[in-house]
Amino acid sequence: MNLIKSTGAFGFFTLISRVLGYVRDVLIAIFLGSGPMADAFFVAFRLPNTFRRLFSEGTFNAAFVPSYTSEKVVGKNNSKKFAGKIFNLLLFSLLILTIFAEIFMPNFVYLIAPGFSESSDKFDLTVKLTRITFPFLLFVSLSSFFSAILNSHNKFAVAAASPIILNIFLIFGLLFFDNLENKLVVSISYIISLSGVVQLLILIFFTRNFYFPKISLNIKIDNKIKEFFRKLLPSIFASGVTQINILVGTIIASFQASAVSYLYYADRIYQINLAIAGIAIGAVILPKLSEYIKKNDKNKIKFIQNKALELSLFLSIPATLALLISSEEITSALFGYGSFDFEGVKKSAKALFYFSLGLPAYSLTKIFSSFLFARDNTKIPFYFSLISVIVNIFLSVYFFNDYGFIIIPIATTISAWINTFLLLVYVKYSNYFTINESFIINMLRILFTNIIVILTYSELISYFKNFLSYESEYKLITIVLIVIFTFIIYIILSILTKAFRISDLKQRY
Repeated sequence: MNLIKSTGAFGFFTLISRVLGYVRDVLIAIFLGSGPMADAFFVAFRLPNTFRRLFSEGTFNAAFVPSYTSEKVVGKNNSKKFAGKIFNLLLFSLLILTIFAEIFMPNFVYLIAPGFSESSDKFDLTVKLTRITFPFLLFVSLSSFFSAILNSHNKFAVAAASPIILNIFLIFGLLFFDNLENKLVVSISYIISLSGVVQLLILIFFTRNFYFPKISLNIKIDNKIKEFFRKLLPSIFASGVTQINILVGTIIASFQASAVSYLYYADRIYQINLAIAGIAIGAVILPKLSEYIKKNDKNKIKFIQNKALELSLFLSIPATLALLISSEEITSALFGYGSFDFEGVKKSAKALFYFSLGLPAYSLTKIFSSFLFARDNTKIPFYFSLISVIVNIFLSVYFFNDYGFIIIPIATTISAWINTFLLLVYVKYSNYFTINESFIINMLRILFTNIIVILTYSELISYFKNFLSYESEYKLITIVLIVIFTFIIYIILSILTKAFRISDLKQRY
């Protein structure tokens, strides 16, 4: 397998999903804006979508892939039996959770959006919408199970492409039901759950050669299954720390009008790069890294880890700098339409600026955590993530009255860097990770290349300032062309400085 090509395939479909997600969010911004109805929908969507991200973006992988790989090495029948037990336990656990949530939904909503209780209409609408969208959690979590099986067999494309279904369904729903006015949010909420069903069926189809589900109540919980679930719970927290911090932010932001919407739009922008620079790379390296660790192939382990880290920084550093320089221009170009006014753009852009400062940390956390997950160690990432969340909650709550919603992205960024630093110290101290000399040289090349590229980007943003204003009809096409042009320059300069080598495209491991 080739790291760059596999990441490229995973990243390509993830990028398509994010682009379609952007189109979806533009339509939401146009039809809903940042008012009470938008806040209610975002909270209703946030709860199951947070769980989707928790399960699908590396979390379930982290616990499942190393265990499944071990069984696969022994034999095909062993891996099928193991998968069957996990599937049935997951299915029944999720069914119980869904039923429980539907019954006690007002309590759930109060926990994640306590500020909404000040408006009974807003609170009741949120409860209604969340009841409709919550089954999505069941279907998408099961989808993550089948995605993890595909990833274990180095089949990344379908798993990465499957989330596209949600965005396609929502885009058509928003366009088709746009004349329903207040009923629009109800209609698209039903569409969310429907998309989960379709995604699950597609993944079952593509996984059938490796495993086909058979529902059974006769489940023998042996030591291997117990060990898996012992790893799963801390991995959910550890891998999903960014999403947990965002959920915490949503809870706190609910006390300020429209703040939930501002944070949502900012989150959508920086998540595009995170999906490739962190999530995609972490998912791609995990199966092979687990395999080589079990074989004690130290050279391959060292090579994969250094290349993963290098590739993550190669992608996240320029994205971070670009977002810092032009957060308002990007936010305006992507979402500054319809009901989403200039004030909303400015506040979302401010949140984006502070979220962006943590972008390399979000990505590195995914990479360093994979180093430990591949060694069946989920406890240490869990402990560090717990510290991160505690720091985030303390800063957000303590300073919220003074700074408002903007403290949330600041706290998220600070906690992310703390998490990254703790993981780095641990993997170094435990001799799980050693930096190659070539890595240091390549990082210097990457940094030098980024200086030139970001100066070019900054000049382009300044030169086309009038075309990027909130009122401009050409702001979206202008920012897209600037980004594409700058990216091409980045790749060319990277090849010239050898920060990126063509030979890496042929390197297999």
